[in-house]
Amino acid sequence: MTSEPLLRVTGLEKMYGTRVGCRDVSFELWPGEVLAVVGESGSGKTTLLNTLSTRLAATAGRAEYLMRDGVWRNLFDLSEAERRLLMRTDWGFVHQNPADGLRMTVSAGANVGERLMAVGERHYGRIRSTAVDWLTRVEIAADRVDDEPRRFSGGMRQRLQIARNLVTHPRLVFMDEPTGGLDVSVQARLLDLLRGLVSDLGISVILVTHDLAVARLLSHRMMVMKDGLVVETGLTDRVLDDPREPYTQLLVSSILMV
Repeated sequence: MTSEPLLRVTGLEKMYGTRVGCRDVSFELWPGEVLAVVGESGSGKTTLLNTLSTRLAATAGRAEYLMRDGVWRNLFDLSEAERRLLMRTDWGFVHQNPADGLRMTVSAGANVGERLMAVGERHYGRIRSTAVDWLTRVEIAADRVDDEPRRFSGGMRQRLQIARNLVTHPRLVFMDEPTGGLDVSVQARLLDLLRGLVSDLGISVILVTHDLAVARLLSHRMMVMKDGLVVETGLTDRVLDDPREPYTQLLVSSILMV
């Protein structure tokens, strides 16, 4: 096991004028670790995710990422070209709405194949074979490889988005409510699939969710946010079974009362 984290975040802040998006967020993310960021709507969790993934510019603070060449880089110092390359190769981003993460007018195979081409693969046969393999891994029949995502159900689209993101074996994946909007039975199937893939590939994940059951199933560690601040952090089971902060206690008890 590596002795260095993959991501080091220090004093991260995102302001919208005078309104706080997130403030004074600091943590480390280790290789293979799944970190859940939870809280009510407006708590700052999505702002944090979008800032860390460089979709938003930080107001203050640092987010240092250990590149594949062993050099630490502050993500907010990267050029636009460097950020785009990271997002196409070493990172993934799974959106709540799969249409935001897929090209809806090209085939399922092409959606997966585009990521392979971004890391230099040019052999059509290998691209198609790998795409079919990954469709199978996410429980999409191989004979759907030439179908467009608009012909898929919501759960299938989400599984295709996962295949598109994981085919290049990224080291870090951002997930924004990956099971949101899906039926309960579809959620359960997707969560089992995600848990297995993340574990098998040793991927680090930052997972934003309002669903504490999703956080418990997928994550090793949890950060609880309120009004843009991290109010509690710790191992997921500890935070959920023995919450120390009043706000976390309220979150957990509200779920138990449903």
